[in-house]
Amino acid sequence: MKKFSKIFSAITFFLLVISSSYALTLQEAKADGLVGEQRDGFVGLVVSNASPEVQVIVRDVNAQRRQRYQEIAQENGISVEQVAAVAYERAVQATQSGHYIQNASGAWVRK
Repeated sequence: MKKFSKIFSAITFFLLVISSSYALTLQEAKADGLVGEQRDGFVGLVVSNASPEVQVIVRDVNAQRRQRYQEIAQENGISVEQVAAVAYERAVQATQSGHYIQNASGAWVRK
């Protein structure tokens, strides 16, 4: 359990850092309903016609998340998928009301 506590702390810190590095743009995209938290632990486009700028943010945030998930997985001897699953749960907890998250069937729903 202590091992997972360290993982939870690392993921929570990482999600906050990533969000703050793109604070205005990522948060605006989420508030505008363009971007949401996917079940795979990454952010995704809620709409198909998002601007190139929003697409770049999604790509950059996901690249940073992927790298950090791999680091956390290696440090703890678990799979990247396990880290991403925990990251999704943390992201859902941190998602503001009215922003989008992906449900179990893959549909976008407002929190």
